[in-house]
Amino acid sequence: MKQFRLPGTLTACLLLLNLFSTTAYAVAVSDQGTWETTLQARDLDGNTSTIEAYYDTDLNITWLADANYSQTTGDDTDGYMLWAPAITWAAGLNINGISGWRLPDTNPVDGVAYNWSVSYDGSSDISYNISAPGTMYAGSIGSEMAHLFYITLGNLSYCDPEFATTTNCSGGQTGWGLSNTANFSNLTPDLYWSGTPYDNSQSTGMAFDFNNGRQQVNASFSTRAWAVHSGDVGEAIVPVPAAAWLFGSGLLGLVGIGRRRKTT
Repeated sequence: MKQFRLPGTLTACLLLLNLFSTTAYAVAVSDQGTWETTLQARDLDGNTSTIEAYYDTDLNITWLADANYSQTTGDDTDGYMLWAPAITWAAGLNINGISGWRLPDTNPVDGVAYNWSVSYDGSSDISYNISAPGTMYAGSIGSEMAHLFYITLGNLSYCDPEFATTTNCSGGQTGWGLSNTANFSNLTPDLYWSGTPYDNSQSTGMAFDFNNGRQQVNASFSTRAWAVHSGDVGEAIVPVPAAAWLFGSGLLGLVGIGRRRKTT
C-alpha cells in the first residue's frame, strides 16, 4: 500500500496543536477576576526571584503557587489521592520550616448553617455558582475554592446563573470552565479535595470541580489535593514598578550611547 506522507511543516504544526490541546488548559487572564490585586506573591525558600505561594487578601489564606505540589515534589506519583491521605499529606507539609498547611475549607455558603440539598444557582452547599456574581450569596467566602474560582479568577460555571434555579441548570453558558488560572502553576480542570467532611461524615469529603464550577460530595475516588495555609506566610515579594524598569532600560541605553561615542 502506498503511504501518504504529510509535509514536514504541516506535521510539526499538527504535533504542536496536539501538544497544546492535551497539556495547556488555561493561562493568566488580565482584567478577569480580582487576582491581580488580591493575590500577593510570597517567597517560601529564601530566594525572592521565585514565587512559591500567593497570599489571598480576600480569604486571608496563603495558596501554594503549585496546585499539584504533591506530584511535583514526588510526595505522590500522579497527584491524585483519596480524602484521608490527602488531609494527612497537607497537614504533614513542612516547607522550609513553615508547617500548619491544610486543604481548603468548605464552610456554609450562607455563613450560618450547611444546606446539603442539591441546587444549580449557588443557593446550597452542593451546587454550581457558589459565591458567583449575581447569585443569592455572591462573594461568599464560605467555600475557599469556589471564591477563588468565581471571584478571584473570574471563571464561569457550566450552569448560567442568570437562568439557573434550585432544580434547573440551563447549562452550557458561553465561556464556561477554567479559562483563567492567574499565575498558579499546574492548576487543571479537575476535582480538588476540600478538608471539610460531608454532613459530619468522617469518610466522605467535599470537593470542588475546577472544570465546571460545581461543589460536590466525593465519596470514594482519588482527587487532586491543593495545600493552603491560614493567614499570611512567607516573605512578601515586592514587584518592581514599571517606571523603574523603564528608567533602568533608559539608563542602560544612555550608557551604551556614551560607550559608543567614546569608542568613536
